[in-house]
Amino acid sequence: MATPVYLAFLFGTRRIIHRVDLRRGGLSGVEITEAVRRQDIIRVRRDHYARPGLDQHTLEAVRVGGRLACVSAAAELGLFAFDYSHTHLHVDREASRLRSPHTRFRPLAELPRNGVQLHWWPLLESADGNEFCVGVKDALVQIIRCQEPRFALAALDLALHERRIRPRDLDSIFARVPAEKQPLRLLIDARSESGQETVLRQLILDAGLRCEIQVSIDGVGRVDLLVEGCVVVEADSQAFHKEWEQHIRDRTRDLLLAERGYLSLRVLYQHTMFEPETVIAAIRRLVDISRAGIPPR
Repeated sequence: MATPVYLAFLFGTRRIIHRVDLRRGGLSGVEITEAVRRQDIIRVRRDHYARPGLDQHTLEAVRVGGRLACVSAAAELGLFAFDYSHTHLHVDREASRLRSPHTRFRPLAELPRNGVQLHWWPLLESADGNEFCVGVKDALVQIIRCQEPRFALAALDLALHERRIRPRDLDSIFARVPAEKQPLRLLIDARSESGQETVLRQLILDAGLRCEIQVSIDGVGRVDLLVEGCVVVEADSQAFHKEWEQHIRDRTRDLLLAERGYLSLRVLYQHTMFEPETVIAAIRRLVDISRAGIPPR
């Protein structure tokens, strides 16, 4: 009998299971239909089933008949992605029987896509990734073509820093992007340790300020960014600053920096991404104050 426990056993770690695998597991057609009726499983697409609670992006990918792409793939693969609230999907140009992302009963063309972004460009490595998600290099190609340059740069920096791609992979990646996107390659710096840090760095450089990254300061250690040689800017992410011990370490670093004559600013992720003008104005003001006072030692 198709009990919830037995269905969980059949799925194992898989998020999507094919009808043939359910039948191989001993379920009859009637039992599969009954499991769907009881909402123990969801019929996502013909012969494709999921357990309740599957994330919306994967559901939409399977329902349409594509694979997670661009920022949706980045989120799936653990790459930097600024905004992945909408589903991005890669669909083969020759694909047929594409369905709406919200109902398997309508073809894709018959309904508005409701925020689902389709990517039709041929893949760099079609065998990479998995059945429901493109691979790392293709996700990066799509991000470069689709997203704002600073966010694409953040994805590239972090992918290199975390060794998800190698420097020589940049040749094949940038061979798939248009000419106007090529200058982005010259800005890549794999020393950046977070996407936020990259975005901050580029905001500062675009503002015409000199910016060094991962600078070692005697008695303090490495800092994220040093602006104009006098203002330390740290990318403060909530994910890494939840414990009280980390707050103590941060405040201690601030004290040590002040003792050495550096002004410092901790910038939250939200401010970096949504209030860049305010961040740059604050950094400029600190640079002006530092230049008017005693230089760092």
